[in-house]
Amino acid sequence: MKAGKKRLVGSVVSDKMDKTVVVRVERLVRHPRYGKVLRRAKKYKAHDAKNECRVGDVVRIVESRPLSREKRWAVEEILKRTGIEAAMEVEQ
Repeated sequence: MKAGKKRLVGSVVSDKMDKTVVVRVERLVRHPRYGKVLRRAKKYKAHDAKNECRVGDVVRIVESRPLSREKRWAVEEILKRTGIEAAMEVEQ
């Protein structure tokens, strides 16, 4: 693992682009006045060099150099697979 780089964990919400996935990262924040815990989310475009990620996968993304106008992150690893690929891995 590369030191000094930010890392986030989120789920893939779109894999329609070539070598790019959209990852939704959720975080919990406390409301400044009322103290209620709120769920906040942000979407990041991340580089997926091998086109391995599918919608629903949980991935770790790492900060990288700018790869395009909006793409500043890269998929480091797939933490949890979903869908047909996950079922096929269980069978084998």
